[in-house]
Amino acid sequence: MREISPWGCTAEASRGRLHPERDGTVRGPRDAFQRDRDRIIHSISFRRLRHKTQVFLAPDGDHFRVRLTHSLEVAQIGRTVARALGINEDLTEALCLAHDIGHPPFGHAGEDALKAALSAQGGFDHNGHTLRTLTKLESPYPAWDGLNLTWDMLEGLAKHNGPIAAPQWALAAADAEYPLELERWPSLEAQVAALADDIAYDNHDIDDGLRAGLLTLDQLLAVPMIAEGWRAVEAKFPGVAPKRLMGELIRAQIGAMANDLIANTRAELSAADIGSVEDVRAAGRCLARFSDGMREAERDLKRFMYANLYHHPAQLAAAEAAHAVVAGLFAAYAGDPALMPQEWRDALPDAEPWRSRHIADFIAGMTDRYAVTRYRDVIGPIDLPEGF
Repeated sequence: MREISPWGCTAEASRGRLHPERDGTVRGPRDAFQRDRDRIIHSISFRRLRHKTQVFLAPDGDHFRVRLTHSLEVAQIGRTVARALGINEDLTEALCLAHDIGHPPFGHAGEDALKAALSAQGGFDHNGHTLRTLTKLESPYPAWDGLNLTWDMLEGLAKHNGPIAAPQWALAAADAEYPLELERWPSLEAQVAALADDIAYDNHDIDDGLRAGLLTLDQLLAVPMIAEGWRAVEAKFPGVAPKRLMGELIRAQIGAMANDLIANTRAELSAADIGSVEDVRAAGRCLARFSDGMREAERDLKRFMYANLYHHPAQLAAAEAAHAVVAGLFAAYAGDPALMPQEWRDALPDAEPWRSRHIADFIAGMTDRYAVTRYRDVIGPIDLPEGF
């Protein structure tokens, strides 16, 4: 077994699960964090990610990324960084795989629609809904609701982007049931998972944007980090067609960002004299971080991607249509709950805010294509941009 650094979480030191479970090896010799990872992989919510938007809404091309493939790519990067830093690979991988489970159909467009629909009932937040899904809605076990994940896993999912001063209702409910110390920084595994997410989508969205024809190489070369990387791969592979070089550029950028994260995090751990997991949580700041130069380059790339891909007119048109689908479904179900499947209709609370939140739970669990199908079934035809 690989040795874990003093600042890495261990299953032996885990704070355990809300519902105690009998130890044993009936289902194989796995520790608590390995079981967390496996519970995520075997969950219905994880399987649904294969038909949920990453960048392109309900893409009709087989080669575009979706939430599922994105999560797998994040997990690969997270494992690599975790191993180099000597922290827990299994916990890091589990956090990476689960981090997007709370996203509704159509990504941020769907989230905005649910947030507006629930404005009088506390709103909607995909991160809080991840915790709600894994602690309440995804319930394959007969003895309790949820997957009964470890405290360490729930803590990492709740605050992988840092402490939370004012949690939204879903996260507040999870915290009330099993206090997650929301005011403190999370484990290094959670911090690494958050940056592995950034590294993955910063680079893989370039690939998808080029494939969709919404980005061009000339546009990308206006970004200093990309221009520098492009010159390096051209020099390394002279005479090779640009299409072949683009894959090498993206691989090289992922490697450069991961290596920078590893080196700078090691320096941060040393400078802060971190000697335990408790030291990580008590540090008062994020310890897993890029160098100043890489952080600014990464922000520059994000600004470019928002201006040229995420806010591209074609993307905005698709997002507007997606918003209409989710908003229309919520209005239809709120007006006539009999339109929902029997199982969801039977469990519908009588009083607000839980009545509306229950309807949002149903919609948030939909895949892109199921949401479109349900809209057409319960409301009627809808004109959707090409690509749906």
